[in-house]
Amino acid sequence: MQKTSARLLSLLSLLQARRDWPGALLADRLDVSPRTVRRDVDRLRELGYPIVATKGPDGGYRLDAGTQLPPLLFDDDQAVALTVALQIATTTGAGIEEAAARALNTVRQVMPARLRRRVETLQVTAVERPVARPNPQVDSSVLMTLGDAVHAREVLRFDYTSASPAGTSDRDPAGAPPRRVQPHHLVTWGGRWYLVAWDLDREDWRTFRADRIRPRTPTGPRFTPRELPGGNVAAFVTSRFQGSDGSGGRDGFDGWPCRGEVILDLPAAVVLRHTREGIVEELGPDRCRLVLGSWSWPGLAATLGRFDADIEVVGPTELKDAFAHLARRYADAATDVLTRKT
Repeated sequence: MQKTSARLLSLLSLLQARRDWPGALLADRLDVSPRTVRRDVDRLRELGYPIVATKGPDGGYRLDAGTQLPPLLFDDDQAVALTVALQIATTTGAGIEEAAARALNTVRQVMPARLRRRVETLQVTAVERPVARPNPQVDSSVLMTLGDAVHAREVLRFDYTSASPAGTSDRDPAGAPPRRVQPHHLVTWGGRWYLVAWDLDREDWRTFRADRIRPRTPTGPRFTPRELPGGNVAAFVTSRFQGSDGSGGRDGFDGWPCRGEVILDLPAAVVLRHTREGIVEELGPDRCRLVLGSWSWPGLAATLGRFDADIEVVGPTELKDAFAHLARRYADAATDVLTRKT
């Protein structure tokens, strides 16, 4: 039989691994009697672990949530995963950088020496993608409020500000009443936080930037969630940022509003390295078919032009017209340069 301290750690590890444990199964896993399991459970309770006993023929134990956070037990892989996650917390935009740094120090202090040496060799530098303006930070209390409303399925009221006076369709003028929405999902996209919700006043799905939301209290009544178009929040958000309303096309989504097909005089392997969302089909050693989407036809033509290869447009006609439009524009730009030089 294990020593009491080792047995308590084993029992705690089992209780954290699944929600409910029959008492007989715990006794069998620990190779002790049910009476010993009851005594060990009482010892863990004295240490602050809220363990609930369930009655009945299959009665057992459950590690419940408590008023305080008791000591936690992590295996080696969990500890490594936790330290990596804390190191890259600066890229979340959730305003938790200082708290993450303190948590990382706490975790390192209580690690055994063998594991501390292992994680100290894994120094992660989080580098965000260069952008014209840094992504705004979101107050963690705002994220918690939004998350609570999503979980509780309660109508949320908030003030919403636009990025500029020009604004967008979601811009609220000064003195406007607060937004009233049914919050469905809190998501991250490109380093920013967004709330996906049904706007009760506009009767439409909207995506709100969390850093522009100022929640009002109290929250409204509970609601029955509507079905998100397509039923998939990732596909829905992707379609919205691609300019689609998420209501049509394959699997319920339109994808990019402009989609074209070309043949490039380049190996498929080369094109694949520079295409994240396109469909590439090999046609020969130095020839491939590419299907790609974009916001606009000129934008799509310009994107395809960056491959610096001969291009055969398969379709549609709008893409051919966009190439002709850009050809005239580039020719005019080249003429202006030659004129200035002469």
